[in-house]
Amino acid sequence: MKYLIKNADYIFSQPEKTDIRIDGSRIIQIGKNLLIKEGEQVIDAENTIIYPGFVNTHHHIAQSVIKGIPTGLNQNLSAWLASVPYTYWPHFTPELMYWAAKLGFYEQLRSGVTSCADHHYLYHKNTSQELEDAVWQAAAEVGIKLVLCRGGATVRGTHKGMQKNNIEPESIDLALKRIDDSRTRYHQTTADATQKIVVAPTTIMHSAKADDLKSFASYARNHKLRLHSHLLEVDFDEQTAQEKYQMSAVQFAQSVDWLGPDVWFAHLVKTTNSDINVLAQSGTGIAHCPTSNCRLGSGIAPLLKMRDAGMPISIGVDGSASAEAASMLQEINLTWLLHRAVGGANATHLQECVHWATESGAKMLGLDNVGRIEVGQQADLVLWDITHYRYQGIHEKAYAPIMAGEPAKIKMSFVNGIPVVKGGEPINLRYSELTQNLTEQIQLLKNRICA
Repeated sequence: MKYLIKNADYIFSQPEKTDIRIDGSRIIQIGKNLLIKEGEQVIDAENTIIYPGFVNTHHHIAQSVIKGIPTGLNQNLSAWLASVPYTYWPHFTPELMYWAAKLGFYEQLRSGVTSCADHHYLYHKNTSQELEDAVWQAAAEVGIKLVLCRGGATVRGTHKGMQKNNIEPESIDLALKRIDDSRTRYHQTTADATQKIVVAPTTIMHSAKADDLKSFASYARNHKLRLHSHLLEVDFDEQTAQEKYQMSAVQFAQSVDWLGPDVWFAHLVKTTNSDINVLAQSGTGIAHCPTSNCRLGSGIAPLLKMRDAGMPISIGVDGSASAEAASMLQEINLTWLLHRAVGGANATHLQECVHWATESGAKMLGLDNVGRIEVGQQADLVLWDITHYRYQGIHEKAYAPIMAGEPAKIKMSFVNGIPVVKGGEPINLRYSELTQNLTEQIQLLKNRICA
């Protein structure tokens, strides 16, 4: 399809332009008062501002159906993991996973996301491949770009959630075989890729032995895959590293080949100045998840120090069982505000927050043609409707969605030049069907938990 988007009030990083021409998956022209060509569908973008699609670099899509579990509402990370995800996910069926993914991607699209990294860790010794297949299927049907960060564990280790629920981990050989099967079936290396695989043991401090981590890193780099995991979300990671390896958690990551420009970690809340220097020098990045860190009482990642040291920064929503809104717009808004509370009114700027949520995140995921509105880039675009009541009275309309946060309305979104949202709703989802199936599947999950 060919589209001509005309009369936008503002185009991010192209403030003098109003029009965008799309041919196939690419932006081929940006200008003002562009003339309509034969065969083009015209999109009237009056009263909209256009951003690159947001790139969510850390999510747990499976958690879309375990939000607000009563026992976990006031627990810290360790207790919450045992009470919520590790209690519920052994009872997931492929059908439940499919509808959970549909819900998760629905929430992502309506909050401006066009690329989502799902840290999927529903793997154990007897896991069915159909659980993972359900995520891929849902993403393809909805039309969102999916980077599946293939998690799991090869040891129970100190992980209380796995111990409490008697979960039998994969062996390293089984994990690598399964990753290789998924890579062969799903991973795309083309410039217009919509599916990618990342090697992502759930946590490098508690989910694998040192030799296993080296094997994961070697496999990833031999196949030009990226690496991702959790690190230093709470103090327990550092305590474990010091007691078990007599070194810091970041030094341990370095010792097992888990630092570099192809690596990013979620959270990094408990990093020291020394840690930040090592991470920055190696090019290792962060997926900053402020809502979840607040919700679980984990703390505030020292993002300003990371930025000043030159670390790559991106933003993620984390799992919606610990960040119930699952809104990328909320995460960007909170990133902007939270670090001002710590560092002062000039600490974070709107433009850099958008950059972290778009171009910086895209680079972290290896999506080289995403995250910018430029000729030759993939047409992953979001047209924010600034007639929404939340934006009335805002003078600086260019950043209205970031300043006002939720709720918001999207007039239209494109992924690879294909419309995926129109009039505030994802095009490829029927909300009534989604809610009906979710109601049924969640009740079945509750029955299995109680059995």
